[in-house]
Amino acid sequence: MRKDGNTENIGSSGSQEKTFSNNSSQSSQSSQSSQSSQSCQSSQSSQFSQSSQFSQFSQSSQFSDRIIRPRGDYQTLLSYQKSDVIYQITWRFCEKYLTKGDRTIDQMVQAARSGKQNIIEGSKAAPTSKEMEIKLTNVARASLEELLEDYRDFLRVRDLAVWDKQGSEARYVRKLGMTAPLTFEIFRKFVETRSAEVVANIAICLIHQATYLLDHQLDGLEKVFIQNGGLRERMTRVRIQTRNQQENKS
Repeated sequence: MRKDGNTENIGSSGSQEKTFSNNSSQSSQSSQSSQSSQSCQSSQSSQFSQSSQFSQFSQSSQFSDRIIRPRGDYQTLLSYQKSDVIYQITWRFCEKYLTKGDRTIDQMVQAARSGKQNIIEGSKAAPTSKEMEIKLTNVARASLEELLEDYRDFLRVRDLAVWDKQGSEARYVRKLGMTAPLTFEIFRKFVETRSAEVVANIAICLIHQATYLLDHQLDGLEKVFIQNGGLRERMTRVRIQTRNQQENKS
């Protein structure tokens, strides 16, 4: 399977194919490759911090005596931002490269939408049901995994390359994917001008990042639930505390 190692020429299938990064020179390309691993680790740490903000918010002692706790802003979650970009890429990919009437179109678009929407629903359910938040976040994770396999299938059945995770192309996309806040505009020119092979691989890289964040988000939610319990337990705990305070006053 072909794995092109030139970041500057991602997607080149001929002399007329535009380069992936028109502004990168050979020297800057070498520098980016050598720094990629360190920047990736640093950004992943930052992303984990942002993806866990709901959990950290729930653990705050400021809200320990509240039954209905404030929810975080899902739009600031990198897992949501990546899922939104993945949905927009997928919609355009299916519209451009798949034949109308192909059932795969509905399956891929719905899987991408499910990844995004279930993060929203999970955050909305969080104040009253930690169980539902965990369940919906896991549905988002599973939907993106399904979409990942659809993109891989698209490439494999057409004998197109799946980029090596450690290749310069994948590292370049991961670096773009670490932008915060992340929007589709960062990838628009690539989606609109590159080949199906390149666009599919860009989506694959972003899906890997999104599922990484969701895995850690789920770990954080699990720890919060184990430590603090759910709504019913909070209700019982607050009611007992209030009753004890009333008895002490009397």
